[in-house]
Amino acid sequence: MFEKFTVSAREVVRGAVACADRTGSGTVGEEELLLALLEREGTPAAGALAALGASARRAAVTEALAQARRRGGLSPADTAALAGLGIDVEEIVSRVEAEHGAGALARPRARARFGRRPFSREARSVLERSLRIALGRGEKHIGDEHLLLALTTGTGVATAVLAEHGVTRGEVERVLAERSRAA
Repeated sequence: MFEKFTVSAREVVRGAVACADRTGSGTVGEEELLLALLEREGTPAAGALAALGASARRAAVTEALAQARRRGGLSPADTAALAGLGIDVEEIVSRVEAEHGAGALARPRARARFGRRPFSREARSVLERSLRIALGRGEKHIGDEHLLLALTTGTGVATAVLAEHGVTRGEVERVLAERSRAA
């Protein structure tokens, strides 16, 4: 599959690994893929993120991902749903952190084996969806735009954070189509 990745898509994957290295994460997750996409410039995905305002709100996206990580991966929508059931997630997180330290609910910081960081199940799913999206669009390569589209179609935290910032699959497809027509 990786032989179909464009240079830009490969750079996103390498950037995600670097992001996991910086944060000390034992695995490369969909959050790291999203952060790596936000670091890009001059690519289809970067153009779509800029057109939708996500690049300008990179700090807010990064903070939303950090807060979700702090809540053990619960998105704001998950937190709101639990609040509807009378469960105050922030109170629970505060109690757990008071007892076990800040970030106690964040995903475990496993060590990379053999010098390589493994990809989480969710990140592998994003990569697989990017292939299906490219094939569905009749394209023979997997670019960073396919990675972005795959991130917008999942059920994870990155998808929820993107949606909160106006980056949905429909909006990304619209921007990509506009840019394709203009080119």
